Formats: sequence, structure tokens, C-alpha cells
Amino acid sequence: MTESIETIPVEQLLDKTRALRAAGHRLVQLSMTALPEQFEITYSFDLQGQLSNLRVLVSRDAASLPSISTIFGAAALYENEIHDLFGLNVTGMTLDFHGHLYQTAIKYPMSTKMAPPVPPAKPAPKPAAPKPAASANSSPVSAN
Repeated sequence: MTESIETIPVEQLLDKTRALRAAGHRLVQLSMTALPEQFEITYSFDLQGQLSNLRVLVSRDAASLPSISTIFGAAALYENEIHDLFGLNVTGMTLDFHGHLYQTAIKYPMSTKMAPPVPPAKPAPKPAAPKPAASANSSPVSAN
């Protein structure tokens, strides 16, 4: 299996994706990484064991990306996920959960430049004291 990664400007995303669809590729996955100044989105496509990747870099200031869900319907779930977890605005989704695909304690938990603070661990409960064992010399006393 071979793999290629092509970094393209956002403006070329829809045209390149349409061309891959027309050539018979299938969408394999979308992945996203939050970098300090930008987001990196990688779209992976397969055709007969050949993996082709399109990589788009989106400035955190721009923070908008066109949806490819009109070309590959399954992309809508990935796009809703990257919106809910990273806060990236994806325009033109065929299925938009409006920020409700995931319910998270922190809004856009993966968009931060630093890891969220980890709450202190709760102390483990103390084990119960062992019950005293009966000694070998003791025998029950009977009242006769």
C-alpha cells in the first residue's frame, strides 16, 4: 500500500475532493490537530489500496472550513465532530447537529493550546481492618 499527502489551500478543497470522487476514491477518514497558530485537517481517501491524503491548514483567526459532505455524505459526522471538539466552523454541512453531536464538560476541549488542568485524584478508601482469626488452641466452651 502506498500513501501520499498533498497540502492544499482551503480554496482548492472542494475541487480536489470532487476530482477524487469522480476518479472512484472513497473517503476513509478525517483527522484534525490543533497547532498553536492553526488547525491541520487531513482528509484520507482510498482507491484500490492506494491512500491519498489532502491536508488543509486553517488559521485559528479564520477558523472556517467548507464542508465536503455534499461530495462524501459520511463526512458530515466527521465535520460535526471537529466542530464540537475543536470549535472549527464548517460551512454547508448536509447534516448539522449545531454543536450537539458531543456533550463535553469543556466547550471545544481539543482546541486549546495547552492541556486542561487535571483535577486532583481522590484518595483511595482505606481498606477495612481485618477481622481477628480464631486461634488454633481455642475450642468452643460447652455448658454441660
